[in-house]
Amino acid sequence: MAQPRLTPEQVPRTRETVVTIDRATKTYGTRDGVIRALEEVNLGLREGEFLSVVGPSGCGKSTLLMLISGLVPLSSGAIRIGAREVTRPYTNLGIVFQRDLLLPWRTVRDNVLLQVELRRLDRRRFEEYAHELLDLVGLRGFETKYPFELSGGMRQRVAICRALIHDPPLLLMDEPFGALDAITRDQMNLDLLKIWGQSQKTVFFITHSIPEAVFLSDRVVVMSPRPGRIVEIVDVQLPRPRQLALRETQEFAAHTRRIREALQAEGVLSED
Repeated sequence: MAQPRLTPEQVPRTRETVVTIDRATKTYGTRDGVIRALEEVNLGLREGEFLSVVGPSGCGKSTLLMLISGLVPLSSGAIRIGAREVTRPYTNLGIVFQRDLLLPWRTVRDNVLLQVELRRLDRRRFEEYAHELLDLVGLRGFETKYPFELSGGMRQRVAICRALIHDPPLLLMDEPFGALDAITRDQMNLDLLKIWGQSQKTVFFITHSIPEAVFLSDRVVVMSPRPGRIVEIVDVQLPRPRQLALRETQEFAAHTRRIREALQAEGVLSED
């Protein structure tokens, strides 16, 4: 059902900027005063790229994702998706959170198709695509299972399929694998790269794992402690397609070291 897209190796290096973040600032009022979560963040997401954001807890990573989606309003600045300024919830995207948020009374297939129903689309037109997505993530034969019958990794695969069912060009992911064990997380990284390679979505991915960010991404954005600012953007010059053995190379280590050094310069990591 989805239109075929170029593989990562075929995508031209000159990509159009599809998300523009212009001096995005977010403050929250509390009983103890105003908290500045983000301060004048400037960033562009290119069509079809995989961009990750790393930074300490509380630096505004999730806030930035919510601002892009329009679920939280800006205090100042602007965010545009294409030519449209985001001033309210933006619907032509998919979101995956750390918790899968599956509805326990719905089967796997019905959880994937939930967005179709909420958007009042013709369910029959999307059922075949739902099966294609589930097959892509290795869940063929689990269509009629319920969430309690699935492992944590399987549940997150369902959540990813649900976010992709309406074929959005932009996918926002907020620590989607943070609660998984290390082995399952490795497999989910591989699964996600396979999905991205076939669909060529623009992905905005939040993680606390520096190796995960490097392994998945075209670029890694490094953020400061609150108020969150971008302190460095690292271009990941590693070949695709990527396999887990890449993480054992000197080139991979050089990328992770550069990100750690950027965090150390901000006082986030200290060996004293």
